[in-house]
Amino acid sequence: MSAPSPALVVAGRTFTNRLILGTGKYKDFATMQACYRAARVDMVTLAVRRFDLNAKGEDNILNWIPKEVALLPNTAGCYTREEALRVSRLAREALDTPWIKLEVIGDPGNLYPDNEETLEAAKILVKEGFIVLPYVNADPILTKKLADAGCAAVMPLGSAIGSGLGVQNPHVLPLIREVLAPYHLPMIVDAGVGTASDAAVAMELGADGVLLNTAVAEAGEPTKMAEAMDLAVRAGRLAYESGRMAKRLTASASSPMVGLVGK
Repeated sequence: MSAPSPALVVAGRTFTNRLILGTGKYKDFATMQACYRAARVDMVTLAVRRFDLNAKGEDNILNWIPKEVALLPNTAGCYTREEALRVSRLAREALDTPWIKLEVIGDPGNLYPDNEETLEAAKILVKEGFIVLPYVNADPILTKKLADAGCAAVMPLGSAIGSGLGVQNPHVLPLIREVLAPYHLPMIVDAGVGTASDAAVAMELGADGVLLNTAVAEAGEPTKMAEAMDLAVRAGRLAYESGRMAKRLTASASSPMVGLVGK
């Protein structure tokens, strides 16, 4: 069976799976863990502000994340640069990792990122030695600024967090891919994926990876959806690497027109 290649590489670290899952909204930690297994993920993101990392035993979410799975702390719930910087530093101390998914939200209603605050926070964190993966609006100009600032990847949204609307910016994502190419940085589509076909579309448009959470956590059968997302990301990457056929305004027969029987 063919496999997408090469693997996802972020800041020199190789991940065999291009799908990244979150940790929120699951009915319990056991279901969350089962979804990680079903999807075969090797990286998950954790909202540092929303979990008690000092909890004991089965109440501590860290005890439910498989040891072989890399942890990507995030600054979800931060609305200012200062908040995001503080949470990032706390995450580094508490979890002993310089990796951070940087989120600075501009509005509590629509949860869209504050691009200006995110960029300024990213500049500071990179200087402090963090491996920064910023979550931002799909914007090629901002993408270049983040790449120039030293971010390890850029994570444009597909659509609003938790909306399940899929990729609403299909013409912009390829532009972002082009911007990142000279920097050799990955584009990881983050937020808005509602079902497996959404993940496949994101990958077909050139995404190096997809990060999602709600689509699995709120599915009728989360573990089945987790497996579906894994397959969709793989299929989408294979399709992107294969190169799709050209679109045509007219029909084109799939069988040759010469040597027809009866002619």
